[in-house]
Amino acid sequence: MSSSITEAGRAPVASRMYPWYYEPLRWLLMGMACLPMPLLYVVSECIYFLLAYVVRYRWKVVVTNLSKSFPEKSPDEIERIGKAFYRHFAQVMVETLKLAVMPNAELRQRVIVRNPEVLERHFQAGRLALGLSSHAGNWEWVLTAGKLWLSAEVSGVYKPLSNPFFEYFMTYLRTRTGASLVPMRDTLRHMVQSRGQKRVVSLLSDQAAGPEDRPYWTTFMNQDSGFYTSADRLAAKFKCPVVYVSIRRLRRGYYEMVLTQLYDGDSPLPAEEFPITDAFVRHLEQDIRRAPEQYLWTHRRWKHKRT
Repeated sequence: MSSSITEAGRAPVASRMYPWYYEPLRWLLMGMACLPMPLLYVVSECIYFLLAYVVRYRWKVVVTNLSKSFPEKSPDEIERIGKAFYRHFAQVMVETLKLAVMPNAELRQRVIVRNPEVLERHFQAGRLALGLSSHAGNWEWVLTAGKLWLSAEVSGVYKPLSNPFFEYFMTYLRTRTGASLVPMRDTLRHMVQSRGQKRVVSLLSDQAAGPEDRPYWTTFMNQDSGFYTSADRLAAKFKCPVVYVSIRRLRRGYYEMVLTQLYDGDSPLPAEEFPITDAFVRHLEQDIRRAPEQYLWTHRRWKHKRT
């Protein structure tokens, strides 16, 4: 069974290749998505209470990550940031669900791109670009809102989910404004096919890279951290500009995106060095220190050790 989008400007989403017994869950989620935002934030407060006080979802991971990242802070401060993170995380959940029905005009009001000209000047030259984002702010609104603000095509590299229903549903949410998704294994092929096009390919570049990934090791939030080097390797191969994408919450339900160019696409890049990845790490660290509660602390970011 397939699904199509009737609203002009929206791209078709993945086929509904999931077992029939997930259909009630789909209707439940779609029904919740139709609730007004104020009611959804009431739901988010319930989720926050469950995560922070009842289930205590990955609380030890959160406290460990925060304590190592902010050794100068007291246990009380760490707990305060941790609880604030859970509230933010719950809000991101309902905001992501709202993408199922949110009109494009409303999303464009809720996420403002302050300086789209950083990318637009490259699009005017017909160039492909890379956008490096992270699990900060509302990372699920980066791709969808970016498509509404930019004059080019927008692709997001992602890791497909193993559950067929949630793979379908998250694809539906992420592509409703016209963005497209690219499985990680197809990144290089997609870049080759997009060469010479006005397009930005978005990478979530803060994920932990293991020793087998030949990571770039550096100090990030006071800890030895390995990062994927895809941005440097792709920029060197395709001579494409690279921007850092920061998304910051202004107030509940409203964000701003700020673009910072990390590489112009023309200057030579040193072999066996990773200046783009290093610049991304430094910018991300600044964003996290500015608003630590807006980063995804439940992620086991520092599970790998340098060998």
